[in-house]
Amino acid sequence: MQQSRAPETPARARSRGAPSIADVAAVAGVSTQTVSRVSTGYSGVRPETRDKVMEAMRQVGYVPNSAARALKHGTFRTIGIIAHQLARTGESRTVEGVVEAARQAGYGVTLADVRTPTSHDVSAAAAGLASMAIDGVVIIRAESTAPETLSIPSHVPVVVSDSHFVGHHPAVATDQHAGTVMAVNHLLDLGHRTVTHLAGPEDSLPAAERLSAWQEALEAAGRPVPAPHHGDWSAQSGYEVGQTIAGLVLSGQTSAVFCANDQMALGLYRALYERGLRIPDDVSVVGFDDIPESAHLWPPLTSVAQDFRRIGQRLVDLLLDQIRTGDQPEERVLLPVELMVRASVGPAPDQGPAPDQARGRP
Repeated sequence: MQQSRAPETPARARSRGAPSIADVAAVAGVSTQTVSRVSTGYSGVRPETRDKVMEAMRQVGYVPNSAARALKHGTFRTIGIIAHQLARTGESRTVEGVVEAARQAGYGVTLADVRTPTSHDVSAAAAGLASMAIDGVVIIRAESTAPETLSIPSHVPVVVSDSHFVGHHPAVATDQHAGTVMAVNHLLDLGHRTVTHLAGPEDSLPAAERLSAWQEALEAAGRPVPAPHHGDWSAQSGYEVGQTIAGLVLSGQTSAVFCANDQMALGLYRALYERGLRIPDDVSVVGFDDIPESAHLWPPLTSVAQDFRRIGQRLVDLLLDQIRTGDQPEERVLLPVELMVRASVGPAPDQGPAPDQARGRP
């Protein structure tokens, strides 16, 4: 007589071998197709469903097949990169640094460009990369992602180029605070009464760090803290906000501007020029990032230099350490910056109104 069998549970499945998509689906209460979509990074899954599936994967110990083979047989010699807005200087140059460092270590790269740097999109991209032939993931600046809500498959080594992930994942960042303080103090040392700030987007962590450091530096020096003016990192926004800043220069309210990045400084240059204002005779300008074009503006732009190549190298170093050892240290690497002083800064002019000839121009 054939004995009937009790329905197989995920626990029973784990006891007979590696857990499967069906085991995950049973725990999560979804279809196997939904589990497959989550494991491959499909973006059409609702966030709450994705979270439920990711939790079920952790419970049953499910690892997508390709990653499981890597864990069993060795590494794929490939690193995944998750990035957002690659047109931006910092992101593109950091990715270049990662690619170069990975190549030198004998690794290839697979790039996932997310639409938004939210927990949902970054987590989905991480799940998709984890199902592919990769050994670890580098996340380039997940600004809108809350570290506690980011879901990364537990078997995947990860590093983040973002300081607010410290304590959650190994992170590499540059000293935004020190760079900003150097820029502001340099302008104050030249005799400027205060420094106007052309800030980045209000939802950007690097922009917020630079704005906070700018304010702290002025307060520490006992100087007035004017209202910041926000752009969106682009030269166009620097030009548009620059119309207002040019008015402040013409009325004698400011003689120095610290820009949160060089692209916005480029737009500011044009706005100042169109109003007949001279750099640095009427107003000094400092940027941040030190992009290659900065030294070729006229006058050459003083800027806080970040070593994006070094950022990429350190990210790869931390990731390869995890891949080789299996450890996931809570480590933060803070890289120094350097103020590149050029001809866009000079002594403060008289704090009165700008010359009539500048005031009268369109």
